[in-house]
Amino acid sequence: MSFESDLLAILPRLRRFAASLSRDRADGDDLCQAALERGLKARDQWQPGTRLDSWMYRIMRNLWIDEARARQRAAKTFAPEEAGAHVGHAGDRDVEAHMMLSDVDRAMQALPEEQREAIALVLVEGLSYKEAAAVLGVPMGTLTSRLVRGRGALLELMGEAA
Repeated sequence: MSFESDLLAILPRLRRFAASLSRDRADGDDLCQAALERGLKARDQWQPGTRLDSWMYRIMRNLWIDEARARQRAAKTFAPEEAGAHVGHAGDRDVEAHMMLSDVDRAMQALPEEQREAIALVLVEGLSYKEAAAVLGVPMGTLTSRLVRGRGALLELMGEAA
């Protein structure tokens, strides 16, 4: 397979991670696009045989840090467009599931950035602890600590939501 097709195959995972970092789908899509652009320009720096997803997560995280430092903007108060997609939907189970996902999303957004990143990489994207620690540039013990604190905070926040 080619570099481009490999990149296309991990695109949904990149978008999820970008949305998790930015806390907003639109900003996440912009971040994902910027990361893809940078990855394509730097494709000669990627080592074939290594994990392309980890390499791209690292690029994306570095871009996010750079952007956050440059903007230093306040959190957005607007709800994403997708939040209104099921308004007026009659299916009780669909509404319940949507509400649960909204609760989880709100709980994830309430976590500190370090915990949110760790949870997004390990629990959502399925990276190993070692891979996630490398993406975040932290020791494995630090990643483990962030995961433990993040899981505890999520359970507490979800308990409050229930």
